[in-house]
Amino acid sequence: MNSGRFTMLDEGFTCAVCGREVPPLGRTARDHCPNCLHSLHLDINPGDRDCGCGGVLKPVGVLPHKKGRQLEYICVRCGMPRRCVAADDDSDEAIYRIIEQSIKG
Repeated sequence: MNSGRFTMLDEGFTCAVCGREVPPLGRTARDHCPNCLHSLHLDINPGDRDCGCGGVLKPVGVLPHKKGRQLEYICVRCGMPRRCVAADDDSDEAIYRIIEQSIKG
């Protein structure tokens, strides 16, 4: 298990939800798809890959953050809540859909 709070791991991947090929972010760790905003429950601390769940992290909310916006997630497998900072190239349309869905309840 990694004892640090953040492990820099900026790698590309194929999104497990929408199938998009996602390139590395280039300046910090890429942790979600910029197209559909989904992620995978792989980490205990960012980048450590120490979580055994592997479930899909579904985006369920958007919050203000000192670095812009923060995405709220719920793991569809284990129910664990997570948060991460939105990336500059995240789809504004997908973010607006999350906001609309959270307002509708």
